[in-house]
Amino acid sequence: MPFKPANNIQDLQYFGEFGGVNPSISDSSTYTFLSAKTMFDTFEGNADGCYLYSRHSSPSNLYLGEALAAMEGTETANVSASGMGAITPVLLQLCSAGDHIVSSRTIYGGTYAFLKNFIPRFNIETSFVDITDLEKVEAAITKNTKVLYCESVSNPLLEVADIRGLSQIAKKHGLKLVVDNTFSPLSISPAVLGAHVVIHSLTKFINGSSDTVGGVVCGTQEFINNLRNVNDGASMLLGSTMDSLRAASILKNLRTLHIRMQQHSKNASYLAEKFEADGLKTVYPGLKSHPSYELFKSMMNPQYGFGGMLTIDVGTLAKANELMELMQKRNLGYLAVSLGFYKTLFSAPGSSTSSEIPEHEQKAMGLTDGLIRFSIGLDADIERTYQMMRQCMVELNVL
Repeated sequence: MPFKPANNIQDLQYFGEFGGVNPSISDSSTYTFLSAKTMFDTFEGNADGCYLYSRHSSPSNLYLGEALAAMEGTETANVSASGMGAITPVLLQLCSAGDHIVSSRTIYGGTYAFLKNFIPRFNIETSFVDITDLEKVEAAITKNTKVLYCESVSNPLLEVADIRGLSQIAKKHGLKLVVDNTFSPLSISPAVLGAHVVIHSLTKFINGSSDTVGGVVCGTQEFINNLRNVNDGASMLLGSTMDSLRAASILKNLRTLHIRMQQHSKNASYLAEKFEADGLKTVYPGLKSHPSYELFKSMMNPQYGFGGMLTIDVGTLAKANELMELMQKRNLGYLAVSLGFYKTLFSAPGSSTSSEIPEHEQKAMGLTDGLIRFSIGLDADIERTYQMMRQCMVELNVL
């Protein structure tokens, strides 16, 4: 049977305390025990079903975590207060001083900054490679390598990782494959393809309303237990804890993710095809011109399409800024970072979400000044949106 992530979410059933169709929100920071012995056992990790302190876990966070684990096909999951609050503990849990990471060169700027600038303080080094070239990936592995790190669809260049191929390399060398799936929830299921750990920024498509930040780590029960361990668990000790009210809110939004992703993908595919036909340099995984089009097709859950992200290149940063300002003025979206909102969001990543990457490295990876990253919204009349965007481009001599 094919993996159907939305079915797994739909099949979850959580009753509220008084029979509510939504689970009750546990708005507590600490929890009582009927006996001192139970408290001791909970501290030691030997008391199932008992809650200790909300930095460790809470009922509301566990409801959301289990739903996300079901979506990704992993044993369990741990939610955090941000996407970076998910990424950083995973890497610190898997690596110690003297260890090495092989990472995709095109990743979210915050992740790049952590790997490039912060984690070397702990004598953990990273090699950044073209993740689409499996030979280069394997050549970068050393005797100290512990982790292969990539994004299913990279930010912002929309390169597609061959997760099956990377999984084989990881298995051959005894490494952990960690995949950030923020750009492609439901469309790609990395754990099913061989990833050991799957990460999301819940801030983006999964929450979908740009009103909170959050993250999740999906993996084995053993690994999540290690992250939560009161003595040496990176998630527990670094303290990036999601608030119970936010967890409950994201869980409600998760239930409509399958509908939203279908519309995001439908709209993005329409615009990408139109922009390419107009002669714009357009990158979208659903275009046959994309170098990884067939790879994406071979990995995807087809009913959710190729995602809601696309890029165009208008030549210069000045022209990109001019176009984005005009599109915002015409109510076509917002000049803003992030993604997954009901309105289209656009930004020039070289000077925003990827600004942590030095200019010479941006150029080496193909991140140009004129690149505009679009997170396509849920527009009901995407043809009207296209015509209005095209008019903006004509007025500014982009077309």
